[in-house]
Amino acid sequence: MTMSKIGRFALNYAIYIVLFALLATIVMFDKNFLSFRNFGFILSQASTRIILALGIAGIIVSGNTDLSLGRSVGLAALVACSLLQNPTYVGRIYATMPQLPLWLPLLAAMLLCAFFSVLQSLVVGVLKVAPFIASLGFQLILFGVQSLYFDAVNNSSPIGGLDPAFSRFAQGAFNIWGIRLPYLVLYALLTTAVVWIVWNKTKLGKNMFAIGGNAEAASVSGVSIVKNLIMIYFIAGLLYGFGGALEGARTGSATNVTGQSYELDAIAACVVGGVSMRGGIGSIIGVITGVLIFQVINYGLVFIGVNPYVQYTIKGFIIILAVSIDTQKYLKKK
Repeated sequence: MTMSKIGRFALNYAIYIVLFALLATIVMFDKNFLSFRNFGFILSQASTRIILALGIAGIIVSGNTDLSLGRSVGLAALVACSLLQNPTYVGRIYATMPQLPLWLPLLAAMLLCAFFSVLQSLVVGVLKVAPFIASLGFQLILFGVQSLYFDAVNNSSPIGGLDPAFSRFAQGAFNIWGIRLPYLVLYALLTTAVVWIVWNKTKLGKNMFAIGGNAEAASVSGVSIVKNLIMIYFIAGLLYGFGGALEGARTGSATNVTGQSYELDAIAACVVGGVSMRGGIGSIIGVITGVLIFQVINYGLVFIGVNPYVQYTIKGFIIILAVSIDTQKYLKKK
């Protein structure tokens, strides 16, 4: 191999080389990390993150960003958990409300998050506010709404005592060939299939990549930027709501800080998975790979007892490296 080929290989796969080295280091510290039990935990935790990352990935591919994801997740978790408490729970918030079917609060949480996402798309598409500023504003708005709702229905304690059916919905599992496969993995697979179809088999998917690649050229070609952004953000909001409700059921409770910083993990996973922050570039398999890589590293560092502050440092380094590689690829193409 020539030096130029080695350089291209290092540039294209540098992030995976670094992450593989980290994983190898974790295994060196504790070989027990490589077990079906641990990978079951990793898959369970990664499943909701995959759903969330697939939502924000569409926004990033279109050339935008969304810092309000985490607060949307928290709001969805609060709404779902407060409406799906066990009827016999003594601390039930809506004590006189009849037991609701599982799908209704889930749908309510999804549509609520989609509503705020669509509003954000209008601010970005119609008012031409920079996506970073618009999403920062909605992050604060959603945190305010989330906290107001939490304070109104509860006195500072987590909203728990969930309906057993709701808990099973997120915490249940199949047993296949002696291996425990969480329901959450199935939901992540179904979501992945739907998003893959949207990205690769619909006009919306083609327009999304066109807008992210060159919005002006897409507009001249007859693509309605605003209409497509509304649909992209609407789908993202639905996924935030679904992922947030699942996260509430998975953890067993929700507070006004649920979902905090989830947007950073989702964006980082997308970037590590090859979704360009400049827009127009990204793949479903890349997003999933990014989430799994981060989840393996997160769980692995905790497993071997690495100081939490050191974990932040490592994650920050990985994010900077991924963005640097993306920038170098962009400059080489120019």
